[in-house]
Amino acid sequence: MSSKRLDLLLANVLIGLSLGITACTSGSTSSNEAAKLPEPPVAATPTTTEEQPGPGEVANANFQDTLSGNELLSDLQKGGYIIYFRHAQTEKDYADQADPNMRIDDCETQRKLSDVGVKQSKDIGAAFIAKNIPVGSVIASEYCRAWKTADLAFGKHEKNPKLNFLPFEEYTDAQVQEMKTNVMPLLTQVPPSGKNTIIVGHDDIFEAATGIYPDPQGMAYILLPDGKGGFKLIANMLPEEWAKL
Repeated sequence: MSSKRLDLLLANVLIGLSLGITACTSGSTSSNEAAKLPEPPVAATPTTTEEQPGPGEVANANFQDTLSGNELLSDLQKGGYIIYFRHAQTEKDYADQADPNMRIDDCETQRKLSDVGVKQSKDIGAAFIAKNIPVGSVIASEYCRAWKTADLAFGKHEKNPKLNFLPFEEYTDAQVQEMKTNVMPLLTQVPPSGKNTIIVGHDDIFEAATGIYPDPQGMAYILLPDGKGGFKLIANMLPEEWAKL
């Protein structure tokens, strides 16, 4: 075979090989390229921003009266109960006890009773008079919204710092225990014969002692001290329910 024909044959073989390689590479994807393909999108897990009620709120919602109506009124008229009020409604609801500018002796630095709260307080007092519910001591925290609720309802009060908030928005277990230790003597003191003791305080203080978060503002819980350092929870009352007893 001549060298010219040999060269031509070699050239054709090389062209064929080249076309074969090109066809193979254009029709397939290497493993590295496959690894770089984007993953299919994963559906997002739905989330909720609704705050779940705490144990104290659940306990408040689930509480069942053991006395109500005429039976409760008849017992209250005989005296012997502790009636713990969360102060009446305020213009705002926020943790002013944690505000570094809040001063216990300056009402302008604290939450104030709203017009609704003022009316709630007066209506409660009017109902106690109309229903002949006897009132002995009226004890309130040093916060203005508490002692003003007491004054508007019952025309008197004595301040007791044991009913005050601790100056925090969130509490440790030790601080909750401190609040409970502070308030328990007031909740377990048997009233003088024929009288009921009124306490006007705050939500967290009551929850620390009972596990119940009293809500809404103006709600009262009626307790029966047993004379042995304990008490029974008898009923809760909304501000407007006193007149309906």
